[in-house]
Amino acid sequence: MNTSNQHKAGHVTTRKLLDMKQQGEKISVLTAYDYTMAKILDRAGIDVILVGDSASNVFSGHATTLPITIEEIIYHAKAVVRGVHDESGRAMVVVDMPFMSYQISGDEALRNAGKIMKEHGCDALKLEGGKIIADTIKRITDVGIPVMGHLGLMPQSIYKYGSYKVRAQEEHEAEQLLEDARLVEEAGAFAVVLEKIPSALAAEVTRMLTIPTIGIGAGSHCDGQVLVINDILGLNREFHPRFVRQYADLNSVIDHAVQQYVDDVKQGSFPSDEESY
Repeated sequence: MNTSNQHKAGHVTTRKLLDMKQQGEKISVLTAYDYTMAKILDRAGIDVILVGDSASNVFSGHATTLPITIEEIIYHAKAVVRGVHDESGRAMVVVDMPFMSYQISGDEALRNAGKIMKEHGCDALKLEGGKIIADTIKRITDVGIPVMGHLGLMPQSIYKYGSYKVRAQEEHEAEQLLEDARLVEEAGAFAVVLEKIPSALAAEVTRMLTIPTIGIGAGSHCDGQVLVINDILGLNREFHPRFVRQYADLNSVIDHAVQQYVDDVKQGSFPSDEESY
């Protein structure tokens, strides 16, 4: 079967994701930060493209996601949206709200959410947190902006945690995560990311919620999975967490290609007569 045409049938919406959960169809999510990669991912049939604040790490070289600004996330989002819309693409584009763009007050969160949505035309936003931001999620969704939640390990809170270890292994934290998931759904979120929590807990959350769960390091029972594109393509040699499956070794491919180019230039074999005007 030719799946490429099948993948192009209709833009993915919040309703479509809910239907996928109800029908038992898994949801595929990857990050992208630029026009070219967005076009490739959409053409390959990805359901959701996340313009993640992980751009702070993999694009800008910061140690955490905290430094990325609203202006920077908008820059990346504009490029990704152009890549998807360039071919009347199918993928939903979800954009992370950066650290401290929604935590200070509901009013500021609403202004920033509107600013991000209006400047590039993405489909939805993603916010980290449970009970403490439930009211903010409701305010944003009440004005018509779809919100994806994020629970478990929340990278914007990494200094609070002190490490990237698995979250909610203790009973009290697991109970709080279940309550947070319920509150996030009640606040109007259309889906929730579960990051680095025990597989059994992720399965319990997935059964409990009507909305889809998207796992990263949370086992196979979630309704979908998300990974960072740089990780699955093997672009980063230093980062190898157990939850990442590497599908290519582009670091080596690019390294070899650049070395070959350098050699050809040094030796005078590039450009050839055929490559000259």
